[in-house]
Order: sequence, then structure tokens, then C-alpha cells
Amino acid sequence: MSEQLMDVHPTRMELLALRKRMEIAGRGRDLLREKLDAMMIEFFEFVREISNLRAKAQKVLGDAYLAFTEAQMILGYTRLREISYGVGDRFDVIAKTRNVIGVSIPSLQVEMKPLNVLPYGMLDTTARLDEASLAMAEAIRILVELSAVEAAVVKLAEAIASVKRRVNSLEYVIIPRMINTIRYIRVHLEEREREDFFRLKMIKGRLRVVSS
Repeated sequence: MSEQLMDVHPTRMELLALRKRMEIAGRGRDLLREKLDAMMIEFFEFVREISNLRAKAQKVLGDAYLAFTEAQMILGYTRLREISYGVGDRFDVIAKTRNVIGVSIPSLQVEMKPLNVLPYGMLDTTARLDEASLAMAEAIRILVELSAVEAAVVKLAEAIASVKRRVNSLEYVIIPRMINTIRYIRVHLEEREREDFFRLKMIKGRLRVVSS
């Protein structure tokens, strides 16, 4: 039992202070449990979002690659490669952070430069190339969003593990140790009160003998 006790003096002041500390620890544990529950809800929301985004990305990428393949069959690999050289960089990824229940998670957003005209001539290409380009642009947007959500899941998982450790520490180490220490101090004080009572009784008895 000594390993389960805190290093305190068994006095009434320590007993009162320890009871107050245990009350605070209990409130802290309850608040951390509430935070943990809220974080778990957010975590599974993000996990479900990952599944949806992956399904969307897979479909859009499949459509884009199929359209590019058909465009290559029509135009030829060399011509398609020449066209690609004339396509400029249209995408900017804006990285920010946002707070979710005290956890800073990444927020990514794709800014696409407006395309007034296609970067290649429409007369010597095919509509399948247009469809492929639009599908790939949409795929990029979805993939950036997916990467942000996956990073958020990792951050939340790390935060959940940290809060769980704190809850378990309070639940299974700190609070039980406080309970055992309070019990030890209370027993010690009760024994001391009994000793004081018997000592006082013996003194009274001796005083009666002396006075008689």
C-alpha cells in the first residue's frame, strides 16, 4: 500500500487540502472525458469524409485517365505531349490551420486561375482531351481536400491518444493514490484520537487517585 500513497504528512490540514485536490482532479478528469468524447465524434466524422473523398477521387481520376487514353489514341502520344508543354501552371494551394476542439489541424484550399481560353487549339484536338483536362482539375481539387482531411485525422488521433493518457493517469493512478492517502491519513488521525482519549483517561484516573 505504501507505493500507492502520496508523500504527505498525516495531518488534518493535509487531509483537507488533499480532499480539495481530489475534487479538482475529479472535475479535470470529467472535463477531459467530455473533450475526449467530442474529439472522437470529430475523428469519425473526418474518417467518414475520407471514405467519401477517396471514392470521389477514384472515380474522377478513372474518368480523367480514360479520357486521356482515348485522346492519346486519337491524337497520338507525341502530339499529346507537345500540347502538354503549352499548358501553364494554373493551381495554387493555400495552406491554413483551424482549431477543432483545441487541436490545430491543416486546412488546404485550391485556387485555380481562370481559364479564358484553352491552352491548345480546338480544331486540331479532340473533345475527349477537354473532358480529361476538366476531370483532372476536379481530381486535383479533391486530392488536396483529401490530403487535408487525412492530415486532420492524424492530428486528431495524436491528440486523442494524449488526452486518453491523461484521463487514464487521473483515473487509475492519481485519483486512486489520493483516495488511498486520504484513507491512510483518516485512519492515522482516528488512531491518534483514540490514543489521546486513552491517555487523557489515564491522566484523569491518576488525578483521582492523587486527589483521594
